[in-house]
Amino acid sequence: MKNWLITGISSGFGRIMAEKLLEAGERVAGTLRTLSAVDDLKAQYGDRLWLATLDLTDTAAIRPAVDAAWNALGRIDVLVSNAGYGLMGAAEEATDEQVEHQLDTNLLGSIQIIRANLPHMRAQGSGRILQISSAGGQAAVPGSSLYVATKWGIEGFVETVAQEIAVFGIGCTIIEPGSARTGFRHGSAIVAPRIDAYDASPSRRINHIVEDKSALATGDPVKMVDAMIACAGENPGPLRLALGSDTYRLISSSLSARLAHIEGQRDLALSTDCADADPSHGVLQH
Repeated sequence: MKNWLITGISSGFGRIMAEKLLEAGERVAGTLRTLSAVDDLKAQYGDRLWLATLDLTDTAAIRPAVDAAWNALGRIDVLVSNAGYGLMGAAEEATDEQVEHQLDTNLLGSIQIIRANLPHMRAQGSGRILQISSAGGQAAVPGSSLYVATKWGIEGFVETVAQEIAVFGIGCTIIEPGSARTGFRHGSAIVAPRIDAYDASPSRRINHIVEDKSALATGDPVKMVDAMIACAGENPGPLRLALGSDTYRLISSSLSARLAHIEGQRDLALSTDCADADPSHGVLQH
């Protein structure tokens, strides 16, 4: 039996995962902004579901909530950093307040959740961290630049942290789901105020996708959650887990284009070294 800490269990992947784990006999510590959203789960599973109110934009509340979850469960085997939402629209269209809230929730909140768990996992000598990202964590999608910024940011953070903490027996997996039939697209997503000039921009396609309630997403969220749970049991687990045919196509295309671009600059890159340079001494060498 594993103990799990999952942020954002009121809906979407977090809710589905909590339901599946509790049904399987696991224990779950869940955070959400409104406790009543999971009254049914609490009534059904009692002490196996520990709950705390948490808004990731309240940075000061994150560490106390994490510490309380560890105290309540005794140990946590898997952290699932899931809470987040999408801010859609061109970068210029978003208000300053929307930009700050998106960064505070998806990026800074996710960073602080992971940081708050690390001392505990390091002390117990084990743990897995699953960070929910997106296909947008590897591919630039016009009309979601601020959302994509948070996902590229958290992926860089987690990939680096994974190298820092492997020595302590802690592993990380970045989950990259594509579109899924959750409430993300037509529920939690926020659309920035429109600027008419952007009607001619490819960014507007995202607006149409969000606004068209008849369009069905590609991914099955239950199958995706099954894959997430399964990957938490793998040792070693994958650094990244791409879920959905749309994710596979988008990320494959993006990485291929980026690799071709950098390969074309090889000679230029090498030509800018100092004459007596030793490439093995570069600060970003792995």
